[in-house]
Amino acid sequence: MILRRCMLAALATLPLAAWADWPDWPERPITMVVPAAAGGTTDIAARVLAEKMGKDLGTSIVVENKGGGGGSIGTAQVARAKPDGYTLLMGNIGPVAINFSLYKQLSYKESDLRGITNVISVPNILVVHADSPVRSVKELVSLAKTRRLNVSTSGVGQSPHMSSEMFRQKAGIDVTLVPFPGAAPAVTALLGQQVDFMIDNLPSSMPHIKSGKFRALAITSGTRSAQLPDVPTMTEAGVPMQVTAWFGLLAPAGTPDALVERLQQSARKAMQTPEVRQRFADLGGVPGGETPAEYDTFIAQERKSWAQIVKAAGLSLE
Repeated sequence: MILRRCMLAALATLPLAAWADWPDWPERPITMVVPAAAGGTTDIAARVLAEKMGKDLGTSIVVENKGGGGGSIGTAQVARAKPDGYTLLMGNIGPVAINFSLYKQLSYKESDLRGITNVISVPNILVVHADSPVRSVKELVSLAKTRRLNVSTSGVGQSPHMSSEMFRQKAGIDVTLVPFPGAAPAVTALLGQQVDFMIDNLPSSMPHIKSGKFRALAITSGTRSAQLPDVPTMTEAGVPMQVTAWFGLLAPAGTPDALVERLQQSARKAMQTPEVRQRFADLGGVPGGETPAEYDTFIAQERKSWAQIVKAAGLSLE
């Protein structure tokens, strides 16, 4: 009853007419699809937000991991879902932006999804195993010129994969990319020393950097991270490149404006809590909270930007 009162109080900020057809929403649990394996940044962001939003909305939000296809399988599932506010996507830069120019065919279109809000933006991090003799980007490049190195990535088309491609091109080296269906298995491969290095979203590698299992060589942000002040940027390390990965909520096209606005308000409220802000800061990320219109505009710009990068790299996948 208390949760219902809180929800109704929040709804009072929206025009009453907008809620004429949705007086009892949500009446059942909401599903938040993560188009990647558990343990990665997309999954982390979804679970942090689902708990807070569920309490705010007065229902449970079930996180469902649906990896594969560079994030396209889970994304397509949401694109085909009924637009009633009960199926959401915790999307990311890969399936929501990069895939449209990388893949020749996708089972969903740009117009099949609408943005709710960005949730977290993070840099990527170049890491090696702590037992590796490599202690700098310069040493890694030198090693790569003596033998072909193996690189684990969290799925084809995801920002770690594209960052690895950019690094390979700008450093002038050849590497073997080993794709996994998510960050967690890609990280596990490096922990097991099955690969030589990886470029990962910072949140999924941060625990292993802090525990001493990974050695961070460089970060893809324009400035150093407050959490890792001794780690140079890629540019400082001699490889001029900058990549920011982002993760956010989307809904099937056709989802009513009233529901999208309510979901955005709930997500923004969650991201403004001290616990979530601290959690994201510990992961090296910056919380979002943009309006649906602002997020749609941002996504459109990202699609255009990455299309140019993909074209320049000559990348194309079936």
